[in-house]
Order: sequence, then C-alpha cells, then structure tokens
Amino acid sequence: MTSARKKAAETMAMTDVVIEVLDARCPEASSNPMIRELRQARQRPCLRLLNKADLADPDATKAWLEFYNKQPGVKAVAISCKKPGDAAKVPSLCQALAPHRNDGVKPLRMMIMGIPNVGKSTLMNALVKKRVAAVGDEPAVTKQQQRIDLSPRQTLFDTPGLMWPKIEHDSDGYMLAASHAIGTNAVLEEEVATFLAGVLLARYPEGLARRYGFAVEGLDAPGVIEGVAKKRGCLVKGRAGELDMDKASLILLTDYRSGVLGRISLETPETRTAMLAAAANPQSC
Repeated sequence: MTSARKKAAETMAMTDVVIEVLDARCPEASSNPMIRELRQARQRPCLRLLNKADLADPDATKAWLEFYNKQPGVKAVAISCKKPGDAAKVPSLCQALAPHRNDGVKPLRMMIMGIPNVGKSTLMNALVKKRVAAVGDEPAVTKQQQRIDLSPRQTLFDTPGLMWPKIEHDSDGYMLAASHAIGTNAVLEEEVATFLAGVLLARYPEGLARRYGFAVEGLDAPGVIEGVAKKRGCLVKGRAGELDMDKASLILLTDYRSGVLGRISLETPETRTAMLAAAANPQSC
C-alpha cells in the first residue's frame, strides 16, 4: 500500500486532471480518502465518474451529482463505462477542467484512479477502443500503472485499484463488500447479505417482494435471508431441513450486483450525513 501510494503521488505530479471512478450505488463509501488527500495536496481538479449508474437508483444519483458539483475543483457525471458513448465524453470533460493543456507542446495528462472493481479498466479500454487493461468481476485485476497516448494532445495513466489501510465505518465496509470491491476472503457473505437486506427492507421492500415472492412486512434482515433460503430451496446437504444461509446470502448478493433486484443505491447524501452524525455522537443513538 505504501509503495502504491508513493507511485500514485509521483504520477499525480505529472498529471493535470484526476479521473476518480466511483460506484454510483455507494459513491462516498467507494471514494478512497487517500485519493482526495493526494489530489488536494497537488491542487489537481477532479472529474468524478459515478460509474454503474445504470444499476443505481436514479434519484439517489441525481442527489449525489448535486452534492459533488458544489465542491470546488470537482465535476461529477453519471456514466456506465460499458457504454462507449458515455466513455467517449470523458476526455472533453477533463479538457474543460484544464483548458490550458490543449496542444502538442502541452498535452492534457489524465490519471484514472479509484478503488478495486469500480470500472477503471473498462473505462480505459473504452477510451483506447481496444483491450489494453484486464477486466474482471473481481477486485484488484489491474496490477500496475500504464500510460497510453490517446492522441498527440491527450495522455492517459491507468492505476491499480487503491484501497486505504483501515475502513473507518463498518457500513462502508459492508457496502463495498456487497458491491464486490472487497474480495470474498475478507468478509463473511452472510453478514454482508444481512446488511444489504436491511437496506433493501428500509428503502426497496417492493423489489424484495417482487423478486422472491414473499411478503416482507414484519421481517427483519435475517428473516429476509431465511425467506430467500426457503423460496429457493437452499438446504444444507446431509442435514435434513436445515436451511443453507450461506447459499441464500450469495443469491441475494448476486441479484443485487447484477441489477436483477432493480436500480438500487446503498447510500444517499442524507443517509451519509446521518451515518457520520451517529458515528460522531454514539451516545445519541
């Protein structure tokens, strides 16, 4: 981590605009505070891409864009890196943040940053229009930095996913795990699925009922996992009638990640503010 941070800082010194790729379903949870510290130290403008916007709640995404676009030196847009038309807009958006870098003598230098598995490599490949970065639905696919010249006027640096040493808030860890930014070895899937079920019960109960075909009124989060297990016949082999909660948890997580449950956001500016306030004053909870 120390080596990756040092390398990122060195590259940022040669960069005009930082492109930070976030997961639109949990933008703040997926924003590495070290990236903010590095770019603010260098006074670099930032294009924040709320990627996977096609999987996120459009109302929540709109609120996040308003939140970020009020911040100095920041431009935020919602995209899906898998859509070539969305990705094609990125260089011109960066150019607007650094209008003085626009010729062969002073080419625009852009740096893609973000945590693992938010879509950085997909964006890189879309911009270059060929496969130059490995892509996969697992964290930490990109292993090293690379530089690509998009044109004589534009240069792009791609960086490995950069996590920070300690996730301060448990809910952030659960959101990242649910969205597959943290590997399965780092967390218990049943705990993550229980957290996800709680969010779905509070904000998207109709999606749960529609997908799994049972009433959610009166249920708590563990009850949702149990309901999924019963509906999908998740039983532990060799143990008659015992529900396989791990399997049911994976079903719920997979349905969320793929968008089968609908367009879902795990946080909004309002829920983020409430969470931070509760964390700052635990006795008031």
